[in-house]
Amino acid sequence: MLDASTPPQTQAETLLEVSNIEVIYDHVILVLKGVSLKVPKGGITALLGGNGAGKTTTLKSISNLLRSERGEVTKGRITYMGEPIHDSDPSVLVRRGVIQVMEGRHCFEHLTVEENLLTGAYTLGVSKAEIQQNLELVYSYFPRLKERRKSQAGYTSGGEQQMLAIGRALMSKPEMILLDEPSMGLAPQLVEQIFRIVKSVNENEGVTFLLAEQNTNVALRYAHYGYILESGRVVMDGLAADLRENPDVKEFYLGMSDEGRKSFRDVRSYRRRKRWLS
Repeated sequence: MLDASTPPQTQAETLLEVSNIEVIYDHVILVLKGVSLKVPKGGITALLGGNGAGKTTTLKSISNLLRSERGEVTKGRITYMGEPIHDSDPSVLVRRGVIQVMEGRHCFEHLTVEENLLTGAYTLGVSKAEIQQNLELVYSYFPRLKERRKSQAGYTSGGEQQMLAIGRALMSKPEMILLDEPSMGLAPQLVEQIFRIVKSVNENEGVTFLLAEQNTNVALRYAHYGYILESGRVVMDGLAADLRENPDVKEFYLGMSDEGRKSFRDVRSYRRRKRWLS
């Protein structure tokens, strides 16, 4: 497991590398502008920033889901396990172990919780015994899903649906999970629970996570390394522990400064003073 006190890039092989990519929607709208990042094998890497910063677009660039939204990577390179993947079919990436958990807790609402989980094993091509073993593993991390396994997914709570989305991804035995806004719309207690489970899966199963998250505070407590995006650019990166103590991050993303906590209105009024934009 990674030691959070040392940069993960120096400790583990790079599983995923995004090099200077640009993304354009509808042939004219430039969304990502030279984004570069590395995700080490076995770590938790956070993509941070406000709404519209480019976090989801970055994840979809990796999973190759942009085309369905009339987007495309026009420059740069994305490699997974050292091989280029920016032209790969999304289904090929799934079979290679790259799974995206979409923002919004998507599930098949008319299916039961357990039927939803079983759809995650569709690409494995393994025996029923192995699928059952995977199912029990998921239930060990999400006992609430086992309790609700016969319930129709559309009638479960938002927290249960987020657990279901992550559990379904685990059913495919992934090497890497791209997790988009896991805290969105959830109560703080549920957010902590979801992130604790992510940490446990990372540590116990060796699953690599690249997660996009607006909740900078909680993400930096569970991630090893972080990248901050703003207006489609990476404006800062570093060890999560270092970013938590960075005065700019404290002021503009955690609502804190040397003088104490700032209101959201104060943070917005100071936004143009950011050193990285000057």
